[in-house]
Amino acid sequence: NYTATRDVAQNRSDLKFISEVFSQVLISKILLMILSFIILLMIIYTIPYMYNMRVVLLATFLYIPGYIMFPEWFFQAMEKMKYITIMNLCSKLIFTVLVFLVIKEKQDYIFQPMLIAVGSTVSGMISLIVVFKTFGVVFITPTFKEIKNMLIKNWNMFLTLFLPNLYTNFSVILLKIYGGTTATGIYSSGNRFIILFDQLSLVLSRTFYPFLARRIDKHDLYVKISAGISILSCIFLFFSADLLIKIFFTEEFQESVKVIRIMAITPFLLFLMNTFGTNYLVLIGKEKVLKNIILICSILGFILSCIIVTHYSYIGISITLVSIWGIRGVVTFYYAKKFQKQSEKNSRE
Repeated sequence: NYTATRDVAQNRSDLKFISEVFSQVLISKILLMILSFIILLMIIYTIPYMYNMRVVLLATFLYIPGYIMFPEWFFQAMEKMKYITIMNLCSKLIFTVLVFLVIKEKQDYIFQPMLIAVGSTVSGMISLIVVFKTFGVVFITPTFKEIKNMLIKNWNMFLTLFLPNLYTNFSVILLKIYGGTTATGIYSSGNRFIILFDQLSLVLSRTFYPFLARRIDKHDLYVKISAGISILSCIFLFFSADLLIKIFFTEEFQESVKVIRIMAITPFLLFLMNTFGTNYLVLIGKEKVLKNIILICSILGFILSCIIVTHYSYIGISITLVSIWGIRGVVTFYYAKKFQKQSEKNSRE
């Protein structure tokens, strides 16, 4: 979703190159899906709890083929985001209509993931037709060596996206174990608003990504826009925390105000991580540097989670995330500026 977007955005006039990248990405995703399915089956038939949930797990896995067929990364690379909007709307509309037609009773819950799968598969199939017919992309069967090289080439970016789970999702699991459902509910309620504003930053990041892949010289403009939005988001979250909880939740969730205020700075930290990480270091081919930063931060986050979350519950998980994101944001900013100065120095020489 990042490296292929970057490569296609930088070579949009080369249809043969685009076709090769598109074909390699599609086949790679299919192979990874098959591998994932095998791992899922092993987990289901090894862990009793998972075996009891096998119908829901397998039904939910049906979403993956639709996700693979929907080339959001391609539309972003071509800067044709209207197709993403149309296809997402199509998927959700199909799902919503089918929900009213199919789900009638409580035991029909099993159909919910299946209906999501139907919606995403239909929009995915339409998307592929658009890619082949409208953009003139041709499927070119990749060799095993090409697939292998693509997976190796993108290993650093894969780790960059996967490693944060060591402290993000793991922290929530710890909170559930040591704090119980009440503490988890308090944290989740406050974190919903944080996620909402973080998504705003992520959407801005993904929107600018293909443009910056072609015009990295416009990075300073993107920094100013993104910084302004993130700072306003931080101020709003901190001062409206109490009001937000009162409007959307009951008195039992009053403690969620603390979660929001502690994590109110995260839009700015996410701005540092995205603006100077994926939207700069990745675009100049420094994925390995970003991977190393995230690897160290993820290990620190894992250790910090084990120490703080077990003792300070939902306050602990909030502090953990803010601390690790703060370190990661500052270090990412430092290296981005370092490479930027080197680039400017080289261009002058």
